[in-house]
Amino acid sequence: MAVDEGVAPAADMADGETVHRLKPNAVGLLGVVFMAVATAAPITAMTGNVPFMVSSGNGIGAPASYLVAMVVLAIFSVGFTSMAKHITSTGAFYGFISYGLGRTAGLASGLLATFAYVVFEPALIGIFSTFATTTLRDQTGVHLPWWAFALLMLAINATGTWFGISVAEKLLVALLATEVTVLAAMAVSVALHGGGPHGFTLAPVNPVNAFKGTSAGLGLFFAFWSWVGFESTAMYGEESRDPKKIIPKATMISVLGVGVFYVLVSWMAITGNGEAEAVKAASSANPLALFFDPTERYVGHWAVDVMQWLMITGSLACGMAFHNCAARYLYALGREGVLPSLKSTIGRTHARHGSPHIAGLVQTVVSAVLIGAFWIAGKDPYNALYVLLAILGTMAILIVQAVCSFAVLVYFRRHHPESRHWFRTFTAPLIGGIAMLGVVVLLVSNMGVAAGAESGSLLLKATPWLVALVAATGVGCAQYLKRRAPERYALLGRTVLEETKER
Repeated sequence: MAVDEGVAPAADMADGETVHRLKPNAVGLLGVVFMAVATAAPITAMTGNVPFMVSSGNGIGAPASYLVAMVVLAIFSVGFTSMAKHITSTGAFYGFISYGLGRTAGLASGLLATFAYVVFEPALIGIFSTFATTTLRDQTGVHLPWWAFALLMLAINATGTWFGISVAEKLLVALLATEVTVLAAMAVSVALHGGGPHGFTLAPVNPVNAFKGTSAGLGLFFAFWSWVGFESTAMYGEESRDPKKIIPKATMISVLGVGVFYVLVSWMAITGNGEAEAVKAASSANPLALFFDPTERYVGHWAVDVMQWLMITGSLACGMAFHNCAARYLYALGREGVLPSLKSTIGRTHARHGSPHIAGLVQTVVSAVLIGAFWIAGKDPYNALYVLLAILGTMAILIVQAVCSFAVLVYFRRHHPESRHWFRTFTAPLIGGIAMLGVVVLLVSNMGVAAGAESGSLLLKATPWLVALVAATGVGCAQYLKRRAPERYALLGRTVLEETKER
């Protein structure tokens, strides 16, 4: 049976099988925005990335690098959201690329995206465990092993996914509101006090300074890294109300809202210290002083204590969001029967909660195994577990984002010529795709520096090869299905429910 790469099969399964689906109308615009913003983890992005960008990247130009990244990602999102208006699927990139570049490219990209989100959760568990052990020790004198907090976060993430998106949404709203508030308090306080010891300075937001410093490439990479996961809005389309309107809006709100926040907070942190003092603080034995010092000076010591606890809850929120993303990608691959046995396992949803509960449990087990492997190897939860897995996942997801941009170009030319637009469906995705490939180059060229103490790690050296292996597995599997099981190949990236068909 020959299969046309561009034609979606009928809405119903040929064999009459029941197709499990996620709970519809479970989340609104704000819920989708919160889920996407949670994957960016503002307080983790700020306190974890900005000090490193200032000390080893583009120096005081760190806020400008966030400005550049925001513009690039906004351009990328124009094409991404144009496609989201036609295709609503929990597989997001998997479905988009399948319709644009064909099922083979779709499955390869779907496996890469799944792989990225699968490793992101244990990465965030690593930084969560570090924040938790350090804060508890410093503020209470209680010493607990990091793996105890890792087990706690695994349990929380698994529970949230089991009971459905609405439960996870409520938890994330509470966690995000508090972390955003304390960062905003610092930024607003610095602004109300007329800037730092030397007043206001516009140098940190001058786009030219994004390309200066010790390593401009490293600074720009960390800026883009801070947004990873914003595109997860698309995978909540099946569970949202009026996805054709909500998903595009949520994506742009996430990109622009997070971007303005990142620029403001990092700018005020540098201004609150003073330019030279900011570089000195970021390069000190305690780089978090870049944020703690102006917070204590302009808000109060209590805010520093609160910020330390919110770094814990912020990384928890981020890990929970990634867990939900990974579960939904696994579910999307499962329900289409890439392997027949997956339909009745990870392709099932909970009868009551409409959640991808089995996929969520599988993700929990995989995360536990990875965390256990790092623990047995005696690796540090931050320097190894967080950094190495974050770099691995980021490389995979950036490649998928670039491929998705090119998929938009082809999709509208082949399937919706009446909707083609010189900017939305051609110029924007072309620029976005090229820019994303540029960020991948930045990552590859700066991997060793970004990995810090783990620059000689075998996993770091194997990262490009692991990403290539996952993509090759997808290509090989798709070609096997095309020859041996064309009816299953025909379903790749094509969800079978009317609500999620191409529009």
